[in-house]
Amino acid sequence: MTQVIPTEENSAVLFVAFELSASSWKLAVGIGGKRVREVKLEAGDLEGLAEELVAAKKRFGLAEDAQVVSCYEAGRDGFWLHRYLTGLGIRNVVVDSSSIEVDRRARRAKTDRLDARRLLGMLARYYGGDEDVWSVVRVPTVGDEDRRRAHREIERLKSEKTGHTNRIRGLLSLHGVRLGAITDSLAALLDSTRLYDGSALPAELRAELVREHERLVLVRRQLREMEQTRLARVKEQAPCDGKVSSLMKLKGVGINCAWVLGHELFGWRKFQNRRQIAGCVGLTPTPFQSGDSSRDQGISKSGNPRVRTLLIEIAWGWLRWQPATALSKWFMTKFGAGPGRMRRIGIVALARRLLIALWRFVEQGIVPEGAVLKAEG
Repeated sequence: MTQVIPTEENSAVLFVAFELSASSWKLAVGIGGKRVREVKLEAGDLEGLAEELVAAKKRFGLAEDAQVVSCYEAGRDGFWLHRYLTGLGIRNVVVDSSSIEVDRRARRAKTDRLDARRLLGMLARYYGGDEDVWSVVRVPTVGDEDRRRAHREIERLKSEKTGHTNRIRGLLSLHGVRLGAITDSLAALLDSTRLYDGSALPAELRAELVREHERLVLVRRQLREMEQTRLARVKEQAPCDGKVSSLMKLKGVGINCAWVLGHELFGWRKFQNRRQIAGCVGLTPTPFQSGDSSRDQGISKSGNPRVRTLLIEIAWGWLRWQPATALSKWFMTKFGAGPGRMRRIGIVALARRLLIALWRFVEQGIVPEGAVLKAEG
């Protein structure tokens, strides 16, 4: 839910919109959308930014202590700039870029300068009370953001592990060699590996395989260490991991699922109702109605893709490990006898219902109807 910035009647406000890139920042500065000034700064030039804000107040005839309101789109710069601006007393909002309205013509002019001016106009509308002009991203604390690093790195390491393994198998397949499990002793095994004609592996191929295997061993070691650290944190019952431990009490929810849900969704976000939580992960329906035409366009997919993908996996596992629950019975009655396509559509609906049930479980202690808890110990 967006929060409209409160206004003081008859107060003078300086509006600043940032268009950020890796090398430079484009700023559009104005008062209520009039007399817009455009400024280009080197990316990360905080001294130059502070000087420009002071100069802009003088240029527009504002007092030195006039309120400054700013915005920028969520992206590669993350939230550090937001924290810096708010530390200066500036009211800043981080905007979901996919929620910004655009010209629907096939060809439209698009430059950083035009984007900054457009953001400035929308910022003035938002400040004036138009909540629907865009969606505002909720900014996590430094601690909450840092706690998301572990599972995201584990996710990348697993992807790298698969990539190295497939690369080794692919290189060997080019010469007709098939291997079973790729163990840490692969280098010794390559000495005895023979091609289809009984000859040894070519020297350059063997050297590349050894280097690839060394990277695989490193990734495996780092992955084991991180997973062990994560498990130790859950066993210690750290306050920040309390909801992770709660989710793991449900049969069918393991540490991977519980950890991601706990630190991406339930750990630091607060939701008022089920619509908010479903919308946060993009599991809300998207209707389309125009005149006599009315149809459903499927789920919005506008939320956290990592959590949304995970919920689909949890939903399939829920059917296996919690078949006696009301949710599983609902799915089997409505979609169980249908073809594969209907079951895939139904699993999305189950994921949305399961998300709401898990939210009520961690926040209110309400066990999903018919759910089985894991045995203690």
